[in-house]
Amino acid sequence: MTLTTRFAPSPTGYLHVGGARTALYSWLYAKKNGGDFILRIEDTDLERSTQESVDAIMDGMNWLNLEWTQGPFYQTKRFDRYKEVIAQLIESGNAYRCYCTPEEVETMREEARAKGEKEKYNGMWRERTDWPEDKPFVIRFKNPLDGDVVISDQVKGEIVISNQELDDLIIARSDGSPTYNLTVVVDDWDMGVTHVVRGDDHVNNTPRQINILKALGAPLPEYAHIPMILGDDGKRLSKRHGAVSVMQYRDDGYLPEALLNYLVRLGWSHGDQEIFSRDEMIELFDLTGCNRAPSAFNTDKLIWVNQHYMKTLAPEYVAEHLAWHMQDQGIDTETGPALADIVKVQADRVKTLKEMASISSYFYQDFTEFDEKAAKKHLRPVAQQPLEVVKAKLTALENWVAEDIHSAINATAEELELGMGKVGMPLRVAATGAGNSPSLDVTLELLPREKVIARIDMALAVIAERIANS
Repeated sequence: MTLTTRFAPSPTGYLHVGGARTALYSWLYAKKNGGDFILRIEDTDLERSTQESVDAIMDGMNWLNLEWTQGPFYQTKRFDRYKEVIAQLIESGNAYRCYCTPEEVETMREEARAKGEKEKYNGMWRERTDWPEDKPFVIRFKNPLDGDVVISDQVKGEIVISNQELDDLIIARSDGSPTYNLTVVVDDWDMGVTHVVRGDDHVNNTPRQINILKALGAPLPEYAHIPMILGDDGKRLSKRHGAVSVMQYRDDGYLPEALLNYLVRLGWSHGDQEIFSRDEMIELFDLTGCNRAPSAFNTDKLIWVNQHYMKTLAPEYVAEHLAWHMQDQGIDTETGPALADIVKVQADRVKTLKEMASISSYFYQDFTEFDEKAAKKHLRPVAQQPLEVVKAKLTALENWVAEDIHSAINATAEELELGMGKVGMPLRVAATGAGNSPSLDVTLELLPREKVIARIDMALAVIAERIANS
């Protein structure tokens, strides 16, 4: 039998970080074992499910490059199959009609609570057949009354749940629509899922699903329940902690490799290793290496991982992702240096691609004014002569290359008997509009000579105006 895992999100929102980590772990386990990875869209919540959310899930999976081998399957297209299984359970005596109103069930729970007993439905209609006419009913699964459900969880170890703790859960609503625990069981059975990897908020559902599988004579998958992700404050990760949508991390300037690497370590470890290539993740990952305790999200650690990948991945590849941010910020890169060259000179100076795009706009866009603080500090009357001299030397260069540009700047400083900063900083502000840039010679090489000269002239005009007004 082929090892098969699945990722089964509900399309009621974006693909969040916790879901992405579950998808990653499921994908890795399938890849490691040469198995199948299924994408299943659990869209039976018709009121809350939206096509926009489906698209967001697909976008997140595709951006992370977590390719599925089967699917996507949609539960709303399988209602006939669910009805068939529900009928089978009724026929075999493993399910029954329940005519209790919600108010009656709540009364049962309150009475149990008053007695200090488990709050649950009391099985009132479990054996009855005196069904009233024209009264709505639900279908309940007839859960075993005795014995235990034993879950050999690959993360949490053995979990034992007494059947007396479980009530007869509803598997079909009064309108005939199936409920979550029924659809999941049928899908996992029909799709040959051998390993269910999901968040530990599903632990309470697992014994119920196992009992339904047993009643159907279906094989039981292995289970692995992954602890939740917490924020830095120890509370469950949510919007108040910042970006929680996968695509928000794309928008904020993170590489998919960085997010995947961070997520794989957020609840799993292999010695002290921090950086894992995709191939290493597949080779080394194992469910038994997952932590049993929740993990805390640390944005500073994610930034560190992102910086590593910006600096070490092929510049041409990083440039493909940088292009999105350039476009998002309205920067036309058709005229100007290749984006891979920008990556080479900026990667070790920024935290994110969004920041890289923002500080690199001067390579592609002209500016009409200089940064106020930088101009006040460096475009002073004393900078007039250094800028005029270096302009002449740059204009006269035969080859517009970093080495010759560096020599021209050096020669200006020597000729005027000035420190390099007295020449370099005014020139940097002139060429870039601000006081920060990569190495000045490399920065100028990436700019057209005529643009550099024109910007020096603009800086000289600012200095002249200051002299006139002093």
